[in-house]
Parts: sequence; C-alpha cells; structure tokens
Amino acid sequence: MQGHGYTQPVKQPPPAGWLVFLRVFFVVISVLSFGLLMWTMMLRLAVVTRKALDWGLFALSIVVEILGLYLMGSEPGEEIHTAGGWTGFALVIGGLVLSIAYYLSADIRHFHQLRFPAYRGQQPPAPAYGYPQAPSPYAATTMPQSPPLPRTSAPPPLPRTPAPMPRDAAHHTPVPPPPQRPAPARIDQVRAELDELSDYLRQHDGRQDGDHEGGR
Repeated sequence: MQGHGYTQPVKQPPPAGWLVFLRVFFVVISVLSFGLLMWTMMLRLAVVTRKALDWGLFALSIVVEILGLYLMGSEPGEEIHTAGGWTGFALVIGGLVLSIAYYLSADIRHFHQLRFPAYRGQQPPAPAYGYPQAPSPYAATTMPQSPPLPRTSAPPPLPRTPAPMPRDAAHHTPVPPPPQRPAPARIDQVRAELDELSDYLRQHDGRQDGDHEGGR
C-alpha cells in the first residue's frame, strides 16, 4: 500500500544583500586576477542553477583561459609581438567580459524566478494523492457578482390636476381663459330653438289680433 505523497517545500532564496555581495565578490576577484579566476564565477553559477548549459560553460571557460594563457606565455619576451600572443590576450579578455555578463544576468534571473515563481510561466503541480493544494497568491481573482435586482412594475400614473388659472400681476385677480368656439352641433341646436320660439311668437301674436277684432 502506497503512502500519501507530499510536496517538497519551496526553497527560499537568500537575502538580497547577501546575493549582491557574492556577485560583486566573484566579479572583483576575476578582474583583479586578470582572468585567472574567472572560472570561479561559472562554477558558482553551475552549482546554483544545476543546469547542463552552465556546467558546459564552466568547462569552456577553463579551456579558454588555459589556451589564452598558453598563447600569451609562448611570447619570447615580456611584451606581446606575435599574432599568437594577441590571440591569447583576446581570448582571456573576451572570455572575462563574456563570463561576467553571462554570470550576472543568469544569476539575477535565477533568483528572481525563485522569489517570484509566477514569472516562470509553468503550470502549478497537481495535488499529490488527494491532498488539497493551497491556492496560489498570484492566481487571478474574480470579483463577486451581485445578484440581479428584482424587476419592479412601473408606478401607476398620477391623476392630472387642472392647471391653475393665470393671475394678473397688477391686480392679483384671476384672468379668465379665452372663450372657446361652440361646436357646430351646438350652433344648429340653438338655431332650431330660436326658430321654434319665433314660430310660437307669431302664433301668439295672431291669436291676440283675432281677439281684438272680434271684440270690436
């Protein structure tokens, strides 16, 4: 029966001040030794990163240093006069400059990735044997969405109140609204009533005239 797996704790990088001191120390001893100790930078980088590329560059730095010193030492005097001596000098100086540039960039990038693992661009490891994995602090957070508000019906329309009559500013009296023209049906009704009234008056006047003549 297999036991429960466990995840290895993440290795914390050294303090930033100590890393700066080590970088400056290895660069200074490489420059002051005129490239004789430039292999120390590459050795420390290979031990720290444990990459095959860095181990290969460490071995290459040793070969370049030995070859350059051999060509410079093959000169008959203390000064460089031949092409072989200048070639050895170029190998030592060029190897020293390239080693310093690569050492600083690779060392800074390595410890930066240890301090900020989100920049590695790798997927987080799967949880071992059902153990829940702690959420990453760099995971994208989602804002909680508020539930939709219930839809309310529109309020009933308020009864329209008659507009107040305008008042005269000088006398503070209400101004009557302008007269409205009667509808055509109303005019016809009034005319019919007037015609009936005139007919009634004519008949009444005719009766009165007949009574007066009979009395005579």
